[in-house]
Amino acid sequence: MTLKHVMNLFDIMDDINVDGESVKKYLQKFNDKIDVHVSKITDEEGSTDFVKVIVPGSSGRLSGGNAPTLGIVGRLGGIGARPEMAGFVSDGDGALAVMSAAAKLLDMQNKGDTLTGDVILTTHICPKAPTQPHDPVPFMGSPVSIETMNKYEVTDEMEAILSIDTTKGNRIINHRGFAITPTVKEGYILKVSDDLLDIYERATGILPKTMPITTQDITPYGNDIFHINSILQPAVASNSPVVGVALTTETAVAGCGTGASHMTDIESAGRFAIEVAKEYGQKKCSFYNEQEFKLITKLYGSMSHLQAATQKEGAQ
Repeated sequence: MTLKHVMNLFDIMDDINVDGESVKKYLQKFNDKIDVHVSKITDEEGSTDFVKVIVPGSSGRLSGGNAPTLGIVGRLGGIGARPEMAGFVSDGDGALAVMSAAAKLLDMQNKGDTLTGDVILTTHICPKAPTQPHDPVPFMGSPVSIETMNKYEVTDEMEAILSIDTTKGNRIINHRGFAITPTVKEGYILKVSDDLLDIYERATGILPKTMPITTQDITPYGNDIFHINSILQPAVASNSPVVGVALTTETAVAGCGTGASHMTDIESAGRFAIEVAKEYGQKKCSFYNEQEFKLITKLYGSMSHLQAATQKEGAQ
């Protein structure tokens, strides 16, 4: 039951003193030998703890098998905006969803259900993150840069990536629950995966919701171009296909808003990610059509320059 882990981890994360070790301790209740890395990184605006959980599959790369590895990234600025705001903020939903999925995967292994492929789950835990202006509602900031996030949350072993992020501060997707984006790979925005749409329908019991994205959204942060949020920033740091899993609402809700985390929506997004992991490791789920990708790059060339950070005008 994934919801149990969402609720338990919410109690742990809704704490001014929470850190990565607190989350690690919870996960290791299910397997004290599991590979959980916690890295504390400090910058000028504060510190955060990056958490990486590696759940080995029965035929995954770690054991010498050929099952592909799925990466699940919980993307956010912080889980708290203290002292400005008291309590767990909406922006923390991605971290909560991914760590709850990690707990469920470990619990499944204890009960005899081991996935075929390896799964790498990453996020960061920061209860005291800054905020920043954004239209139509304020964004959560982060004590570390996007480049640092990508360094610790995106790994070369991830052969496909789900990026789960609160995406409520907009007027583009007006649905309470979660939505998925088209696949992004090497600067191309590709069609929405039919396999992921099938899993969405099965996991939610409703028609799939998709979120439109633009070229601006898949360019690196810091280029003075509008981004809906950082949900697709992992695509800047990887040539693997990336799909955003956006936790959404009908109205625009600020990332720094408190009392705005809906446990059942977070559970649904985490459960969706687990179902994708099951099928991806068995090679039953594709994020994109490989032959079509080869054709589009042959016809129109590489778009990988969109992944590269660019100097601002006048910069040396």
